[in-house]
Amino acid sequence: MKYMFASDIHGSAYFCKRMLEAYKAENGDRLILLGDLLYHGPRNDLPRDYAPKEVIAMLNEYKNELYVVRGNCDAEVDQMVLQFPIMADYCMIMDGERTIYASHGHIYNEENLPPMKNGDIFIHGHTHVLRADKKENYTILNPGSVSIPKEGNIPTYAVLEDGLFSIRGFDGEIVKELKL
Repeated sequence: MKYMFASDIHGSAYFCKRMLEAYKAENGDRLILLGDLLYHGPRNDLPRDYAPKEVIAMLNEYKNELYVVRGNCDAEVDQMVLQFPIMADYCMIMDGERTIYASHGHIYNEENLPPMKNGDIFIHGHTHVLRADKKENYTILNPGSVSIPKEGNIPTYAVLEDGLFSIRGFDGEIVKELKL
């Protein structure tokens, strides 16, 4: 399986379109969205081309290819207009022998890890900061932010294929890689 991970669209029609174009170009099997789809949140500036209604229409076209977890800016009113479930705090994905625990990061994070076995993978968004680190007993990943990256990062998404986690920019550049 080839998974693409993205987080923190925050209602940007521009970056949602770029993300979906990247997903098509990557020829992924599933697109996993790590929350904060439509609303920009009270601490963030409006992202480029803020247009949640356009984001709704674009994402609904991919409803059968998405796994989505709820971000801290996602609400029940968002679920009313989206044709795929978004209200789960986490999802678990099997990738061969590996278990990937995906969450937004506002409930489960490095300070409050979900229940995981040694060797499991935890992936989250929320911080808008990309990350790919092996710890003693687990791996922690973050694809960065599609629309509002922080700490000087560019807008990014990530791909996991054949045990290689690759964080990429929308112009094809590989920002960081980690062999899992």
